[in-house]
Amino acid sequence: MSTHINAQKGQIASTVLIAGDPLRAKWVADNFLKNVFQYNAVRCMLGYTGEFEGEKISVQGGGMGMPSWGIVVNELAREHSVDRLIRFGSTGAFQPDIKLRDVLFAQGACSDSNMQSRRVNGMHFAPLASFELLQKACEIAKSLMIPFRVGNILATDNFYILEDMNKDEWKRWAQYGVMAAEMESAELYMLAAFFKIQALTILTVSDSLVTGERLSPEDREQSFTEMVQIALKLA
Repeated sequence: MSTHINAQKGQIASTVLIAGDPLRAKWVADNFLKNVFQYNAVRCMLGYTGEFEGEKISVQGGGMGMPSWGIVVNELAREHSVDRLIRFGSTGAFQPDIKLRDVLFAQGACSDSNMQSRRVNGMHFAPLASFELLQKACEIAKSLMIPFRVGNILATDNFYILEDMNKDEWKRWAQYGVMAAEMESAELYMLAAFFKIQALTILTVSDSLVTGERLSPEDREQSFTEMVQIALKLA
């Protein structure tokens, strides 16, 4: 039994959907899965296993930021032999043509963290999604008639990126075509590469750094349903 995921062997499915917010993981379990049971509540990192369209699927809370996700992903890979990890969450757009509620698939994940470079002795590793999962996600979104974008994102250690000393720092990333910012995917993709498992991040745009627009809590719930549908069918 691992330190932070208090599950017995076999209780966690080979495919795990991970949400930053543990209550979002609970929402998915309550509203989309059948025959659900909770396998973890350690440090309120809620984890559930159930069935979706006859397939066994787990959904796990990951917390905020790459250090937290490093713990969760390590334990899922080391102790529970997962094959696929699918992140779903919210993101802030960097590009003017990316609108609220847009669905983004993260092909790659830049980062301003040094967590990844420390593992490779100061060199730079390019964390990438699983091509197989990415390709399948695109096909699923098309079949559901859900518009989507594919590209690079930023996994940042700084949630309040606009309150930096340099308030325009995000614009440098935007100049290189980076679509949006979140806080976890570079760690997810690098650990997936290390453990030789598949990973993909699916995001819904909840706010825009370009326009300052922001979804209400009610709009977030309605918009996130599309993203969750893609993630579940992908699993």
